[in-house]
Amino acid sequence: MVFLSKIYTRSGDEGQTGLGNGQRVWKNSLRVQSYGEVDELNSVLGIVLIQENCPEKDLLKKIQNDLFDLGADLCFPEEKEEKTSSSLRIIESQVIRLEQSIDRLNEPLPPLKSFILPGGSQAAAFLHLARTICRRAERSLIALHQIEPVNPFAIQYLNRLSDLIFVLTRVANQNGEKDILWQPGNNR
Repeated sequence: MVFLSKIYTRSGDEGQTGLGNGQRVWKNSLRVQSYGEVDELNSVLGIVLIQENCPEKDLLKKIQNDLFDLGADLCFPEEKEEKTSSSLRIIESQVIRLEQSIDRLNEPLPPLKSFILPGGSQAAAFLHLARTICRRAERSLIALHQIEPVNPFAIQYLNRLSDLIFVLTRVANQNGEKDILWQPGNNR
């Protein structure tokens, strides 16, 4: 359990922060950027959860918890020879749970005949925002992965999560009935 007795420490006043292993890094490092974007995604999901037509609240609450797990995963750099670790890591079963949720929620939806524009209901609009933040977090994580080891399940988790959030936008839009379809070249 986490215990926070003091909210400010002044240790970051010079632009650095501490990782979970005690290492000091710049606050604009790819690692800090990655878990910062995961935190931003979590915040937007908090906004989604207070919307009247929010779909799958229990699932979204589990995802919020997973995103804190992901932040903990990212704040402890992977060791090149890491075999066992006491660090909290995203695991395969969390990715599989997302895949199962995608399959369950997508099955009753009508097939898409066009891309969907963000909007429809308020919850769907916020879910679209969450989806784009999730994709940005995934891009940051890939950039980090190109320079140092990253848990592959962390990358997979964000990739599946953006797909799940897309499906949830359709569920929030009355199972696709209120989706706003892109009409290519419509305003030429």
